[in-house]
Amino acid sequence: MSVRRLGDIAIARIVEREEPAFTVSGLLPDATPETLAPHRHWLEPKALDPATGLLILPIQSYVVRTRRHNILIDGCLGEDKTCRWQMRWHKMRELRFLSDLAALGLAPEDIDFVLCTHLHGDHVGWNTRLVNGRWVPTFPNARYMISQRELAHWEEYNKVASAEAYEECIDESVLPVVAAGQALLVDEDHAIDDEVWLEPLPGHTPGHFGVHLRSHGAEAIMIGDLMHSPVQCAEPDWRGGSDEDPALARQVRRRFLETHAETDHLVLTAHFPSPSIGHIRRAGKSFRFAYDPAAL
Repeated sequence: MSVRRLGDIAIARIVEREEPAFTVSGLLPDATPETLAPHRHWLEPKALDPATGLLILPIQSYVVRTRRHNILIDGCLGEDKTCRWQMRWHKMRELRFLSDLAALGLAPEDIDFVLCTHLHGDHVGWNTRLVNGRWVPTFPNARYMISQRELAHWEEYNKVASAEAYEECIDESVLPVVAAGQALLVDEDHAIDDEVWLEPLPGHTPGHFGVHLRSHGAEAIMIGDLMHSPVQCAEPDWRGGSDEDPALARQVRRRFLETHAETDHLVLTAHFPSPSIGHIRRAGKSFRFAYDPAAL
């Protein structure tokens, strides 16, 4: 696995899955075949599979090593986890996540913070592991940083959710961390130190946040699910199918693109195809995602 340097900070990705998996209409319900057509030539084959017409999204975590801390941003799907919304990923076993972490020179005990940009199942799975029939924190020495607004939202949601809509990931991957006393419930602008802090990016979920990094004047931000596909840079008004507040998500997405366009700020995406890291560039009245050559 390659490591991208940002001043004194080392950034690496652990990719759990990357395959054609989502329909355009399901992931981006505002897109139509006609409006998608002008973008197909640059989306294919990395972001859009020409054979199936499915969008290609990695499920991945970022490992960030600063001078002071070892940090995991988001926790993929995990092992043994319920995933009714993508049955090929349901109850997966024998994954390489921890061996990939070891390849970076880190054991689970070495992780100081796990930053949960939000609490969807493909971002929290490795928070816990199933041990003797119980969900226990995977990273025994870590503080799991979770938006208190986000947790409250999903606890209330599950109280009234139907069996089909119930989010098992909260029971499997979040509440056991809280019960173990390892959750650090914070506001979405919390700072770990002068190198790592959270940035509110609401809309996808109520407490959704990005993670801002800075070292020696160089800056990066991991954006969580602010955007799912690079086509949303070109079409920022296209909502994500799982956005809780689409209008707010559009507003926050446009503000982000305007703020970071034509800067040297490195953008770390959760679901853009590999290498997933790049910069925001203007393209007429819209934007494009330019992949970072150092991350290829």
